[in-house]
Amino acid sequence: MEHALIYTIIASIVTAFIFGMLAKQMKLPAIFGYLLAGVAIGPNTPGFVADLSLANQLAEIGIILLMFGVGLHFSFKDLIASRKIALPGAIAQMTAATLIGASVAIWLGYDMTAAIIFGVSLSVASTIVLIRSLEQRKLLDSAGGKIAISWLIIEDIAMVFALVMLPVLAEMNNGTQEPSTKIIISTLLEVLFKIGGFFAFMIIVGRRLLPWLLVRTAKMRSDELNTLGTLAIALGFALIAYVVFDASLALGAFLAGVMLNESEIGRKSAQSSVQMRDAFSVLFFVSVGMLFDPRTMIEQPLPVLLTFLTIVGAKSAVAFAITYLFNQPRDVSYPVAIGLAQIGEFSFILGGLALSKGLMTQDLYNLILAGAMLSIVVNPFLFRIYDARIEKK
Repeated sequence: MEHALIYTIIASIVTAFIFGMLAKQMKLPAIFGYLLAGVAIGPNTPGFVADLSLANQLAEIGIILLMFGVGLHFSFKDLIASRKIALPGAIAQMTAATLIGASVAIWLGYDMTAAIIFGVSLSVASTIVLIRSLEQRKLLDSAGGKIAISWLIIEDIAMVFALVMLPVLAEMNNGTQEPSTKIIISTLLEVLFKIGGFFAFMIIVGRRLLPWLLVRTAKMRSDELNTLGTLAIALGFALIAYVVFDASLALGAFLAGVMLNESEIGRKSAQSSVQMRDAFSVLFFVSVGMLFDPRTMIEQPLPVLLTFLTIVGAKSAVAFAITYLFNQPRDVSYPVAIGLAQIGEFSFILGGLALSKGLMTQDLYNLILAGAMLSIVVNPFLFRIYDARIEKK
């Protein structure tokens, strides 16, 4: 189609705006609206159909900038302060959700590999949904907010390793490599070495270069250059990670965000690119929605319900139990349990990669999308129940 790229961008942005507005009017997260926008212009609904391959390429930029934003919220101090609760909590919650999700998938007739990936996809919460929910209630700097963010950071780090190992698993599953513990361990060590090298590069070079570069840019007194400079840092270091260290683009952007968050001028400069980052992030969620077949809700009601209960019921129960065991007050336990009772961007990325590698079927991926959409819708209502409980006190 002539001008397919222009049509895809225009359709994605316009429909995302319309459905995002409707979602906010209904007091739902805008992300839900963006996903619905993708469904509306996707191949599984009548009317205009956007070019999915082009949308996915635009979404790659969205993923990079999403991970850059995650890095900007990463705090070593908060992570260290909350490690005694966040580390065991994240491990326990991810393990429980993975086992339950995998059991559901096996019961539905899927193979072990697809089932485990499905379970892992259900185990990690959305950074965007959590942060915005905490911000709206001014809980970001509270004890519960810091624990929830640290908890999520640990989950995100675990998912980065899952994304790195997935192509290796695909090669073994397709018979390209013989499956063996030795290959898995050697690959993992190789990945750790490369990531460690890039991390060292970021600490030695990035920590010195980025503040200097941002100070030089700030002296130009140009808002456009400040915004462009921040985006150049995110995309540039993502490319360095991919080309030089054979790491993922997302990891490079994440560490660039971490380095910027370490300095005051970095945090200020990053704020100037928020609108641009959000715009590209919207394209990511729209592209995810384009893959979803809404008939899944009607044709597979029981699998959808079990997926939803795993995300909202099991994950929140484990989170509440962990915080309770660590003698945290309920005013801390409830925000952590509710905030993590949803899934989002990492689930889409992992499931989408598994789908492209032939490790997961479209039907199973649809369950991830359905679970995400339902959990994102329900999450604000759970927080409102918590808010009403606080007001009664």
